[in-house]
Amino acid sequence: MILITGATGHVGRPLVNELLEAGRQVRALTRDPARADLPAGVEVAATADLPLSGVTSVFFVTAAFPQGTAEPIARMKAAGVRRIVALSSYSVLDDDPKNMIGVKHRDLERQIEEAGVEWTFLRPAGGFAATALEWAGQIRAEGVARAPFGDARTAPVHERDIAAVAARALLTDDLVGAAPLFSGPESLSYADRARIIGEVTGEPVRFAELTQDEARQEWFRAGVPPHAVEARLRMFARLVGRPHEISPVDPFLGRPALSFAQWVADHTNTFRKVTS
Repeated sequence: MILITGATGHVGRPLVNELLEAGRQVRALTRDPARADLPAGVEVAATADLPLSGVTSVFFVTAAFPQGTAEPIARMKAAGVRRIVALSSYSVLDDDPKNMIGVKHRDLERQIEEAGVEWTFLRPAGGFAATALEWAGQIRAEGVARAPFGDARTAPVHERDIAAVAARALLTDDLVGAAPLFSGPESLSYADRARIIGEVTGEPVRFAELTQDEARQEWFRAGVPPHAVEARLRMFARLVGRPHEISPVDPFLGRPALSFAQWVADHTNTFRKVTS
């Protein structure tokens, strides 16, 4: 049995599908099982219950455990879990103590290593393409995408690529003890992302650059935690005008990474403008 934490999240949903297609038994954890809307054949349970009977491998995301990760990891080890595949972050490579994303994920990796289980740490680089969903409301209503540092460049990763690497780590021994780092296939600015959304949807999107204070308020309203907001601002300030390094996913998947344009095509209806 494979346990998926954060099963209704951006990575969890496609990962559940990957594992079902591979014929594996899946137990999916979510805060509200009644609203999970996962495929037939998936055993759905509440994250708070953390049912571990029969579980041999776990896909672990920190967002599923806002009260801390040490206790659930200890429970997994005690229950006989043999392998944990964790969604970490390439921010672990930044030793700045102010980078709370890096600090949090270094702690996660350490806790899993100390548990003495087999492990794989996924380190997506370049940001999640899904962060563009924060623009959805303003694009639908106004045809505008707002963000700070319009020329800050990242290499956004499609969640399906993250899920595919996670599936390989769960289904094979190829990535045991590895920390695969991979990015999206192209270096894009925020302004580029807005343009691509408009091109793919056929409804032009105007990019509007925010000040840092304006961005804080936008992201707070979108539910981004304060420590993540400050980490983002520091990161994007450093990336202005600099091409983002591309870390290919090909060595892990045997194919190129999915583009941001493909990601938009997969989420087109999310950005369609409101019509009367």
